[in-house]
Amino acid sequence: MFLSAQAAVKPMLEQNHGSIINICSTYGLVGPDQRIYQRPGELQQQYKPVFYSVTKAGVLGLVHYLATYYAGKNIRVNSLTPGGVFNNHDEIFEHNYSARTVLGRMANRDEMNGALLFLASEASSYMTGSNLVVDGGWTAW
Repeated sequence: MFLSAQAAVKPMLEQNHGSIINICSTYGLVGPDQRIYQRPGELQQQYKPVFYSVTKAGVLGLVHYLATYYAGKNIRVNSLTPGGVFNNHDEIFEHNYSARTVLGRMANRDEMNGALLFLASEASSYMTGSNLVVDGGWTAW
């Protein structure tokens, strides 16, 4: 993300305008609920590895840094934190994940589109260094 931002910001500086959107994860905000990865009867437990949470938390730090670094340059930097998006997950995982959300389900593939369009558009012109959470209520518990 750092290298992508470096490349993307060059034309933004030339045109005196731009919006960078980084994708985070709920696990950048809260620790993973390792229970949703467990499978009954399996000897070897599955889990979400530590590097995932650490790197996603780093995304938010990068967003804050870049937003302040480009202050006064008319370049906004924000992040979108989606909840789990259904992508042919197995039935056990889908059930475990859905039980953890307030809405009781995983997101559909197109449910982040509106949030991304908002962050990219002038509708969010007063946002920089912000994180938009669209997680079905995962982090509300």
